[in-house]
Order: sequence, then C-alpha cells, then structure tokens
Amino acid sequence: MGNLSVFADEPLDSRLREIVETLSGSVTPEQARWLSGYFAGLEAGIARQGGAAAPPLGTTSPTRTLTVLHGGETGNSAGLARAFVASASARGLHATVADLASYKPRQLKAEQDLVLIVATHGEGEPPQPALNFFEFIEGPKAGKLPELRFAVLALGDSSYEYFCEAGKRLDCRFEELGATRIAPRVDCDVDYDEPAAVWATEIVDLIATAAKPMAAPSPSAFATSSFHDKRNPFDARVVENVSIVGRHSSKDIRHIELDIAHSGLTYQPGDGIGIVTRNGRETVEALLAATGLAEDARLTVKGEQVTLAEAFEIHFEISTTVPRFLDHWAGLTGAERLQQLGQEERRAERLEFLREHHVVDIVRNFPLQGIDAETFVAGLRPLQPRVYSLSSSIAALPDEAHITLSPVRYRLHGQDRNGVASAHLADRSEAGATLPVYIQPNDQFRLPTDDVPIIMVGPGTGVAPFRAFLQEREARGATGRNWLFFGDRNFRSDFLYQVEWQEWLKGGLLTRMDVAFSRDGVEKLYVQHRMIERADELFGWLEDGAHFYVCGDAEHMAPDVHDALITVAGSGGGMGRDAADAYVRELQRSGRYHRDVY
Repeated sequence: MGNLSVFADEPLDSRLREIVETLSGSVTPEQARWLSGYFAGLEAGIARQGGAAAPPLGTTSPTRTLTVLHGGETGNSAGLARAFVASASARGLHATVADLASYKPRQLKAEQDLVLIVATHGEGEPPQPALNFFEFIEGPKAGKLPELRFAVLALGDSSYEYFCEAGKRLDCRFEELGATRIAPRVDCDVDYDEPAAVWATEIVDLIATAAKPMAAPSPSAFATSSFHDKRNPFDARVVENVSIVGRHSSKDIRHIELDIAHSGLTYQPGDGIGIVTRNGRETVEALLAATGLAEDARLTVKGEQVTLAEAFEIHFEISTTVPRFLDHWAGLTGAERLQQLGQEERRAERLEFLREHHVVDIVRNFPLQGIDAETFVAGLRPLQPRVYSLSSSIAALPDEAHITLSPVRYRLHGQDRNGVASAHLADRSEAGATLPVYIQPNDQFRLPTDDVPIIMVGPGTGVAPFRAFLQEREARGATGRNWLFFGDRNFRSDFLYQVEWQEWLKGGLLTRMDVAFSRDGVEKLYVQHRMIERADELFGWLEDGAHFYVCGDAEHMAPDVHDALITVAGSGGGMGRDAADAYVRELQRSGRYHRDVY
C-alpha cells in the first residue's frame, strides 16, 4: 500500500501512522475492502455527531443492536456475512458478526436486529456446525422473542428436493417465537450473488435509521471487487497435470499444479480454488441439435449480445436439470408427465427424475417446435464455477496452487457423460494452458495454533487439504502432533501421495497414519473402521485438545465417520450413546470438529 508519509496533508500523528502502516502490511484485499467500508461509515457517524468521536452507528434516535449470524460448511455464508457487514458499515451501522457454530443461543433475548445467512446441506439438513443452534431454537428452551426483528437469507441448491430448508426452518421458528420480520425471507440458488446483493441492500435500508444516511451500495458494488474473484478471475498457467494412480487403478485421479505468480492471490490451508468453467463442445452441440435452434441465434445475456452457442458454452448450466427448467418446459410443452412431476406430493419422484435426466434428455423426450433462443434459456440456471480443495500450502510453495481431483464420468441413457469442470480439467488442461481461477475462503476449515494436535480423515481425493496442512505445519515448524486416516480402493494403485506421507512419517512431522484399502481384502474396510479400531488412542488425542477434520463425500463417508466418532467417544471414554453424542456435539460447538464435505 506504500508509505503513508508520501501524503503531504497527513493528519495522523506518529503513533497512529505506525498502527496504520502495520495494519496495511498485513491485511488481505478482502479485509482492506471491509475496512474501507467500515471507516467510511465511521467518518459519516463522526460527521453527524458534529465531529465528536463516536461509534459508526449513524443514528439520531436510540440505536438498536445489529447482529449477523452465518451458518454453512463451504464459506459462502461467511463471505456473504462479511459483505453484509461492509455494506452496513458504509451506511454508518455497526454490526457484530458471528458463526452459528460458536454463537450462544441464549444471547438471543438480548438481540434487537438479527440477520441470519444460512445454507442447507444434503437433503434439507442444517450445516453440521450449526446443529446446536438449530437444536436450541427449535426446542422447548427457546423462549419468546417479541422484541426481536429478524431477516433470513437462505442458501441452497434447487437440484435437491428440500431446497433452502434450513433457512425456511429458521424463518418459520423465529416467527413462532414472536419475532418480527424486517423483510420476507429470500431463498437463493447456487447463483446467489445478485439476489443476495439486492436483499442485503434492502435489509440495510430498512435497519438504517440515520437522518441522512449515505447512499446504499448497488448490488454490483456488493457483489464485485477490484481483486480476483469469480467475476474477475486470474488466468493461471497449468504447470503440471499428471495422473497419480497406478496403471491398474479403476480410478482416474489427477494432480494439477497452477502458477499464480503476480496474481495477488493468497490463500490459507483449508481454502478452495474456484474454476470458472465452461460446458464441453459436445454437450453444447447435442443440446443445439435437440432443440433445433441455430448456434448463431442472437440473444442478450447480462446485457451483452452473444450467440446461442456461446450462451450454452459459457453462461448456462445445460447438463444438470433443476426444478426451474422442469417447470419451464412443462409450461411450454404442456406435457402431462412433466406437469404431474411438478405436483407437491410428487417431490421424491420429481427428484429422482431430475437425477436421471439432463436438460438434453428432457428436450429429446418432450420435443417442442418453434421455440426461440430467449424463451429456451429463460428456464436455465446460470453456470457456476466449481470449487476444489487446495492441496498445497502457499507458505511451502509460493506462487503455486495445487488441485487433486477425480474427473466425473458416467453413462446415462446409453451415452457417456462427463462432469462439467472435472473432465475438462483432466482432459484439456495440459501444461501451458490457462485456467480462470479465484480463491474461495473456508473459515470453517482452519488449522489451530501450531502446538495443538490434529486428526485428519480424508479418503480418496478428500486427502487434498491435509497435504496442504502438513506442508504448512512443516514450513512453520509447528510442534503439534498430526494423525492421518486415509483410505481408497487398492494399496498398490490408489495410495495417493504415498511417498510424501512416508517421508513425513520418517521425519516425524506425521505422527501416525492409518490406512484402509477397501478392495484388497475379503471384507471391505473403510476409514471409519480404522477409527473404531484405534478408539482408545483416538479418544486420548481428543482429550488432549486435538482438532478433528474430515473431508470428502458428504452422502456416505461423512455420516459414517461422524457415527464412528460417536462410537470412539463412547468406547474410548466409557460413555453411553447419548453422552458420546453430546461429547461430539461439544467438539462441534467449541470449533474443534471441522468438515469440508461435498
């Protein structure tokens, strides 16, 4: 940011200048943007108070407290909460922000204005770190809250049956407890930026009670930034793209190294890297053929004139089908079968249909003649970046970012299908190619202080962030013990990063490693089985203050590991099931149980 002494009219004394110079040398671009909004609000607040130093509340009537609570497992809700606070600060409002994982629900009685930003995971489940909050607020101990005003922003994925269910539950429950809505709940799909921005602006406007508030930021100001993000990605050069499984493996797993020198991108272990992807040409051509539309047909997308082929390739999700397209196509075609699937009592049947039919399959099975390009794309969801856990530490490997991924490939209706991003990364991102990338922070998945032990459970590509963890701890000279549980199909072909783990074991950085290869024996053996076998020692590490991490499949592995952890607490700690469950919940509440599942 430069030396502050270059400003001739600098109003700071030497003490304040030293503080600001120290701060400016350590903040990230995102933190700098937040501070900019905060001090803008502070200046406005002081000006309205006639120059007297006062907190940036910007009010002329008695002030109300404003608290922003966020809950999620990927970092999206936390990022929106930070952006909301910056927006509020720019209006002269001071907001307190907290994670639902650590917030004490009994404080609700003292709150006045409450903003909740919460994601839904799996089939309508709350984010696991927020389970204690949900248990309290939906239980008998939650008292009436007649003095509270609240607003809910719900995040979800409409390809799941119970879309935004966690946010809906909170919205309904706070109403039942007598709280008053500041504004109606907003439910956001994976393309949440614009509706979240509009919602934030509205909520800030309604909360602000200043006599002459500053102009509210536009949605675009809320959702964009001057550094690299998904609207302004950095073109990273692919340095290496190699398979890291043996010749006879039944899987394809790639290690991809990206050069991010001179990008300004920085990250912490546990963060993800977003890839601004595009649909494959073969997928685009198949949909053009099914619709009968010309690839050079012109339409407007985000205020820009593009061809339909460009729109299909760059702007829209044209593989996965969501209820929005199903309803849209049912309305256009009048197909009785599709209209029946839209009925509320057929939610389960609809979900199964969506899983088994891509957009092109529906168009082929329920054809429609004479549709125009603008009408067709009105039912499509915007194409979203894909985020992968980083498998490197910038402290150990400056200017590099590593990804470990397994390309998604399968057959559907007799045809080969590929994952939108993963297959592209595996097949067409050779050394020298460039990929548009940005960093997706994940504050839920952070290393503890250097002296604290950690337990890592990462089967398959879920091991990626734990490679970053050990690189970071080695670079920092951390003294905390490290225990890794790794699993995959076969020892000889699927032992990812085997040489690195063995070197860390030999050097003492990796204190212990337990492995499970499910296809090598008569009976299938998984990481959760190894955990239970080591229950006494594993519980001892937890009692010593260890943080527990799990990364990988959300549908099967993560629930199995969670259940195994409860079993470990029961066996190792001599507890009954209820007490063991409470023990694990306390790990979550205290921020010692971290999940990065997908």
